[in-house]
Amino acid sequence: MKAHFALVLIASSALAADAMRTEHDVDYLGGGRKEKADLYLPAHPPRGQKFPAVVIIHGGGWSGGEKRAAREINIGTTLALNGYVGMSIDYILANSEHPGPTWPQNLHDCKTAVRWLRPNAERLQVDPAHIGVIGGSAGGHLAAMVGLCGGELDPPGEGDTRVQCAVDLYGPVLWFEQRELAMFRKTRAEAPELYKQADPRSHIDPSDPPLLILHGTADKTVAVADSQALATAMKAAGAAHQLEIIPEAPHTFHLQPKQRELRPLVLGFFDKHLKAKP
Repeated sequence: MKAHFALVLIASSALAADAMRTEHDVDYLGGGRKEKADLYLPAHPPRGQKFPAVVIIHGGGWSGGEKRAAREINIGTTLALNGYVGMSIDYILANSEHPGPTWPQNLHDCKTAVRWLRPNAERLQVDPAHIGVIGGSAGGHLAAMVGLCGGELDPPGEGDTRVQCAVDLYGPVLWFEQRELAMFRKTRAEAPELYKQADPRSHIDPSDPPLLILHGTADKTVAVADSQALATAMKAAGAAHQLEIIPEAPHTFHLQPKQRELRPLVLGFFDKHLKAKP
């Protein structure tokens, strides 16, 4: 096994705690927004060393979930133990607190997280030229959108929202053709342009950063066909991507499902696209 996976296999929580640190409830949105971020960072970085960063986007059907769920802690911890800064975010949700539409504000929040990392790079020892994104379920959809949109659908204001790669864990795709979604507060018949706008396939072109797509065959929430449809569209456009189907894996798996150890795959992808070459 390659040396850079050694830290990932640490079994002792005490050793893991000594190797990383966290900052909770960072105000990355400003303007009185209650949604905050958690940072996962290497604990004792050498002075002057720069780390790539990865924004982590939780799932929950765009209407639930939160940044400190088990999957997000698993991903953030894995990243920090392997030389990354992880930023797990909350974002606007389509729930009773927000009766109006939350699209595209939810995407804007995710892009704002990427934008926030760059002016804060010096304090966090982040390399602002090497930022990625990862998410699961609805967060996988948003992660794919951050990667595929480039400078499209940016929030107001200044600052680069582009990432250098993205990981989509079982994000919905075909839903935008098949379902009515609360974040729009309109049906597909009422606003077909919004459903098309939120479909990742509407934003693919050959210049997109690489996308890693993971999906389990036992997923009963988002069909594996959703990820296959996204991969097919990316292949047709000549866009860089990798589709990994995990036999018997259900919905909402993190990087260590019992069906397959995924940390080497995901870290290998991030290492390839985010860690500066010697």
